[in-house]
Amino acid sequence: MKKEALLVSTVAGDAAPVARQYGLGLELAEFCTAYNLDDAFAQTDRAVREKTAGLACRVLHGPFNELFPCAIDPRARELARLRYRQAVAAARGYGISTLVLHAGFDPHLYFPCWFREQSIGFWRDFVRELPDGMTVCLENVLEQTPELLTDVVRAVDSPKLRLCLDVGHISAYSPVPAERWLEVCAPEIAHFHIHNNDGSRDAHGALAEGRLDMARLLSLAERLCPDATFTLELPEAAPSVRWLAERGILKGDR
Repeated sequence: MKKEALLVSTVAGDAAPVARQYGLGLELAEFCTAYNLDDAFAQTDRAVREKTAGLACRVLHGPFNELFPCAIDPRARELARLRYRQAVAAARGYGISTLVLHAGFDPHLYFPCWFREQSIGFWRDFVRELPDGMTVCLENVLEQTPELLTDVVRAVDSPKLRLCLDVGHISAYSPVPAERWLEVCAPEIAHFHIHNNDGSRDAHGALAEGRLDMARLLSLAERLCPDATFTLELPEAAPSVRWLAERGILKGDR
């Protein structure tokens, strides 16, 4: 993995110093919380710009709490559209062209057929609003099979809508092995979130701590998705970056 392809999420307390040490990019996570797009935007923006000065901010993770683009209630769907528009505006403000958004599937709320149909309509309309050069990557969370998201992306059929494959979410929530997800989703994947867990919960553990064979999985990901980028989505980034470097997975000087 070239270091240009590796990013660190700012959920990590050490994101900025690790990015500086290893020459990595950043994925901004501050706007996962919608409040930071409203009343707290000025102070959040100031803090982000101070922390990331001189670093390449390449991906912005948009808000996701209580947002369901496939919602049955049309007012709920409009809330998702509003928040996603705010995320687009924030990304433009930072010169970021890749936006990660959750697809919003919940097996306790929606039948898969409803989710597919309504999501296709929502995203087909939404990508028309995106500025040239911007891409939305839909991230899997509670989806249990890879086809649910690939069906949506392929039906929308726009280069502005791709996938962000979160391998930790697969381990925690899907009975389908991560390798199979990769094989099915590969043509649509532009970005990855990488972290590990023991399968019982979404722990966002270090790459070496969990049931996923991350070395094997990353090798497969690079082979199937050679142009994709990867974000370490961890509370502490340094141990996993060292792990990648020590095993020769991360290429380039420190």
